[in-house]
Amino acid sequence: MRGFSQVDVFTDEFLYGNPVAVVHDADGLSSEEMAAFARWTNLAETTFLLSPESPDADYRLRIFTISRELPFAGHPTLGSARAWLARGGVPRVPWRPVQECGAGLVTVRAEGARLAFAAPPLVRSGPVTLSELLALAAALRVRPEDIVDAQWADNGPGWVAVLLPSAAAVLAVEPDFSLFGPFESVGVVGPHLDGGDAAFEVRAFVDEGSRFDEDPVTGSLNAAIAQWLIPAGIAAPSYVAAQGTVLGRRGRVHLSQADGEIWVGGDTVLGITGQLAL
Repeated sequence: MRGFSQVDVFTDEFLYGNPVAVVHDADGLSSEEMAAFARWTNLAETTFLLSPESPDADYRLRIFTISRELPFAGHPTLGSARAWLARGGVPRVPWRPVQECGAGLVTVRAEGARLAFAAPPLVRSGPVTLSELLALAAALRVRPEDIVDAQWADNGPGWVAVLLPSAAAVLAVEPDFSLFGPFESVGVVGPHLDGGDAAFEVRAFVDEGSRFDEDPVTGSLNAAIAQWLIPAGIAAPSYVAAQGTVLGRRGRVHLSQADGEIWVGGDTVLGITGQLAL
């Protein structure tokens, strides 16, 4: 029997964020067993906490969707850190657990119920080509002239990000997934023009192997968008992004720039704990 947790991430109220399933003490499980369990949970991601291999890490994390393993993902990072701390994990540096994953070492900052991770470096950045922009416009079913800008913003899952003129335009997107072609992870962002608690609205469309789907609240995408928008002066050095609105969620992602790093934070709610026969 192994410990099991399910954590709702980027929300302060259970059922309104993005859940992640976390398997504790996962040493000894094969990749095939991990992938099979991730398919069974049918969540956006399932993670497995293992003993670290790096002397600088507190734990090692493997992250699976229902169709593939990811080197890094944001909401699984925060949810797994919350689950690890809740089961008595003690980081080497107080309230600064260090996660080892496929993208390297990721530092998590714990401040009460809110956790934040230091965004990993982008593996691909820069503007898209004209042909890519036209393909994205067709896939999102928006006019090319309505795209303010589009950038590669990949920190592992393959993100390309599209900036639209407003949050209303983001919420109105009805994509044609059959036209996504080579794009496996597409993010859309636009500013809220009427104030409120969020400066931007974000949506994420991801390839799950056999189908595309919309992710409720996405840490890796918001990290990559902040790494683009804050240095470009499009976003303030500290802002809040809303995500999941069209799915009935109330995700809130807290982005900030400090000491040369982008920090991605959110509240976490430990919703389910128990034992798992795996």
